[in-house]
Amino acid sequence: MLTIRGLSSGYGAIEVLEDLDIDVASGEIVTLIGANGAGKTTLLMTICGKPRARAGSIVFDGEDITHLPTHMMVRRGIAHVPEGRHIFPRMTVLDNLHMGALSVDPKFFDEDMERALTLFPILKDRLKQRGGTLSGGEQQMLAIARALMSRPRMLLLDEPSLGLAPLIVRQVFDTIATVNREHGVTVFLIEQNAFQALKLAHRGYILVNGRIVMQGLGSELLANPDVQSAYLEGRAAPKVSTT
Repeated sequence: MLTIRGLSSGYGAIEVLEDLDIDVASGEIVTLIGANGAGKTTLLMTICGKPRARAGSIVFDGEDITHLPTHMMVRRGIAHVPEGRHIFPRMTVLDNLHMGALSVDPKFFDEDMERALTLFPILKDRLKQRGGTLSGGEQQMLAIARALMSRPRMLLLDEPSLGLAPLIVRQVFDTIATVNREHGVTVFLIEQNAFQALKLAHRGYILVNGRIVMQGLGSELLANPDVQSAYLEGRAAPKVSTT
């Protein structure tokens, strides 16, 4: 569904990404992990057109979108949940969800609203509450729910666990799995919580200083000693089955 070849990107004189090749197949959850400053957020922003790719190509569902205007990405079926959530804090939860649905035929609104509130029941009790008064976890739920209101085929998630309590992190990752499994949404996940991300993902990539240095199945990367040492902070990762 998403094919990235030879991608380079950056800001001004600073080259952040260099010659990246990444594939995300339809129906997959693929994660990209790496340290702060590795270029993870820049990659998602480049997919969405800000900044523009300096070299290489980004192809979504057979169409080259490398130079497509950013607002057209949503109409192609791509939804981006940025780092820091970026909900509309002065708008109510309901208004935020309406904003997410602007590109969709209004006849689907009630159906999509029901799906969002089934995934995040707490939001049902917050519909008239301003987004900025929600807890951090509730704001992250709202950000994902707002993205889903656009009926995406691919969801780009940037650090959805950032700053959240462990219980909320588990709820968010469980919901991502449900969105993928039950609603058929392909997910490209950028995440510093490598353990949770690799447990969830079908496949993963490791980004170091703007370059892909390793890739494989999520279970393979969890069991890799180099990945454990660099990203799993001493966690005991499961062995990859050979049977």
